[in-house]
Amino acid sequence: MPRIQRRLMIALAALVVAVTALSGFWVERAVRARERAHIESWLGASARTVTELVRELPFDMNHAEELADLAQRASAASGARVTLIAPDGTVVADSELRPDDLSRVANHASRPEVHAALEGRTASDTRKSETVGRPFLYLAVPRAPPSPSGVVRLAADLSSVDVAIGELRSALLVGAAIALAAAIVLSFFASRALLRPLHAFRAALARIASGDLSARVRWRSNDELGDLARALDRMAEELERTHAEITTERDRLAAVLRVMVEGVLVVDAEERIVLANPRAHELLGIRGESEGLRPLAAVRNADVDDALRSALASAAPIHREITLTGPERRVLAVHAASFALADAKGAVAVFHDMTDVRHLETVRRDFVANASHEIKTPLTAIRGFAETLLSSDLPPRDARSYLEIILRHSERLSRLVEDLLELSRLESGKVTLEPEELDVGALAAKLCRELEPRLRERGIAVRIRADGAPRAFADARAVEQILQNLLENAVKYSDPDREIEVRVVPDGTDVRVEVADQGIGIPEADRTRIFERFYRVDRARARDQGGTGLGLSIVKHLVQASGGEVWVDSTPGVGSTFAFTLPSNFTRS
Repeated sequence: MPRIQRRLMIALAALVVAVTALSGFWVERAVRARERAHIESWLGASARTVTELVRELPFDMNHAEELADLAQRASAASGARVTLIAPDGTVVADSELRPDDLSRVANHASRPEVHAALEGRTASDTRKSETVGRPFLYLAVPRAPPSPSGVVRLAADLSSVDVAIGELRSALLVGAAIALAAAIVLSFFASRALLRPLHAFRAALARIASGDLSARVRWRSNDELGDLARALDRMAEELERTHAEITTERDRLAAVLRVMVEGVLVVDAEERIVLANPRAHELLGIRGESEGLRPLAAVRNADVDDALRSALASAAPIHREITLTGPERRVLAVHAASFALADAKGAVAVFHDMTDVRHLETVRRDFVANASHEIKTPLTAIRGFAETLLSSDLPPRDARSYLEIILRHSERLSRLVEDLLELSRLESGKVTLEPEELDVGALAAKLCRELEPRLRERGIAVRIRADGAPRAFADARAVEQILQNLLENAVKYSDPDREIEVRVVPDGTDVRVEVADQGIGIPEADRTRIFERFYRVDRARARDQGGTGLGLSIVKHLVQASGGEVWVDSTPGVGSTFAFTLPSNFTRS
């Protein structure tokens, strides 16, 4: 049984018991008072009658026999006990005592009602009789002149009143028991009916508290409980709507933070991380959960921690550029500012990855310097020999030699300009490739035949392995240019009497082409930059061979434009293998 139901039943039962007790007490008192008044009125009338009967007789012991007879007859007539008392308080007659027994009766002058009657007043008193040992209502009346003085006292036995009161009390107790039982049964069913909506309220509120905001009371009545149920349902609907809006905003914010290319880091007033999006974890190298950690513990970089401290201490935004060292060097631009929302204070920092920008700036500077140097060298040679030809009369043989040098440098300058233009077109995306089915092995064989004079001159043999290789789906001119650059580099950087091997093999859905030489090889530190413009491993040898330093950069852009990848494996002193992939004709189908 629910506690509230038990309390309601106990309260109603206590109320019934209290009401019954109070009403019983009041009824008993009223009945007793009414009966006393009735008996007292009856005794008064009887006392006046007795006073008339004994009007002529003096109250003394000389007339004891006659007075006793009158008391007996008056008692029989009135039904009350009659006592005749002399002026000194001596009992001279009593309807319940023989004259011989009167000597043992105490003087009644001190009795309250007798004392008042001796003073001339009618008085009454209720007490237990010392003579017969029962409760009596005593009424004393003084004898009126010209009768001799004395007191006529009548007493009514109150035992019958007590019996009647006892019967009334028993009836009240039975009624109280019936009322108590009825109250308990009625309170049980009434409280259960009252608790039914409360159970519905509790169940709905428990579901709402556990997160189920779709819970409703759905109690319909036109009383206060119905009003409360409707208020709770409106509250649940408002909570559900507000929660949906908050959830939508939270998911939208999480989605934005998740796809941002910038890292976002938020700290509270105690410099503990409260939010870090995935990009911030990636840029700052944070592993595992970061919430609750201090920036220095999560990032382990004093510059980041100092930027956030400065933002918390300043009302103005903080702009800095920091460098993170580690397995991967990063340059980050930090924009941090403090905020205050209600009682919450903190700082938010946005990290922009400037690594590629700074790298491109470095590449641009290197490109300008390298291009200027590459162009300046042949121009200086052309200008010097041209000035020499103009300033002096040279023998025809020397003049021809100078002109050949000028021609060679002009051709080198022309190749450099053509490569620059080609690279510019590739980077701008203006080159339109026309893919077609292509036999890469046959194309490599054709290029090797064109290189035959140079190969024979250096004693280098070329072996092509393309048996069973699928056809590629790529632009023929682009693949020819790629292979030509790689084969020329292989010839250029291979020692005489060595071998070059061209392999065409399937690679999943692609065609992998490998050009392996037995040349000087590439140091590990140079492999990551080998495809940059104007980057040379052996600058002196490259210039001697007439290279522009743009060949491998053109190869990289052509391979990527064809939908493939290019890489190099090399061992210094053993040789290098340049490999790239092209889509196969299976990919197209």
